[in-house]
Amino acid sequence: MVAADAAHAIRASTGEMRAAYPAGSGEIPGDSTLRCSIFGKKKDMDIHQALQQRRSVRAFLPQTVSGATVRELLEAASQAPSGGNMQPWRVTAVGGQALGALCARAKETEAVQRPGLSYPAGLWEPYRSRRFENGEDLYRALNIGREDKAARLAQLAKNGQMFGAPVGIFVAVEERMGYAQWVDLGIYLQSFMLLAAEKGLATCAQGFWRMYNDMLIEQLGMPEGYQIAFGIALGYEDASAPINQWRSGRAASNEWLSLKGFD
Repeated sequence: MVAADAAHAIRASTGEMRAAYPAGSGEIPGDSTLRCSIFGKKKDMDIHQALQQRRSVRAFLPQTVSGATVRELLEAASQAPSGGNMQPWRVTAVGGQALGALCARAKETEAVQRPGLSYPAGLWEPYRSRRFENGEDLYRALNIGREDKAARLAQLAKNGQMFGAPVGIFVAVEERMGYAQWVDLGIYLQSFMLLAAEKGLATCAQGFWRMYNDMLIEQLGMPEGYQIAFGIALGYEDASAPINQWRSGRAASNEWLSLKGFD
């Protein structure tokens, strides 16, 4: 079957199915697959696919991302729910020479630890082991041994260069906000990262930037009383980079999931 005939057959079968299952009935089987195109074009990505594709990418291509695309993604992510519809996020996206200057400034700025904003003191099991194993797996992917402190620090420092991403995004929140509003920030973050994955873009959420809070608040012109919650590197993945061959694992569901009252 030639391409034109195949495309016609798909359009015909799709039309028949939509006639059988009226719009809004929610009964079209595999509806997400009906939106697919063929012959070199990717089908639309569903939520499950976006969740599977999204990961923390730590090496990016120099290919730029347009300001229009960045704005579209950030604005679309604002559909994320928030308690009382407070929408506590304040977002600044930086690219081009401005991002280069900001990263250079970070390199010259002393990092200030902010206890309690990343990990609890005296981390306990199973979280301690999960965090330790995650770090070891990352360095193992780069063939960096535990004794090579210089190489480990050099890899950590790449956070401050957004891992080479062409876009750096900084999400801030008022210092007066509580735990519930930080949960809202996480929902916004996940919404953004899934939307980016749908566009074929890669991301890396970075708590690293909390250590440069004062510098960022000043450089980004944030209002008084705000603090940096996290940064996000955004761009196109360098699929050839060794670090991007590694993917963190997930705990088995029996470690954290309970179902009660079901058959």
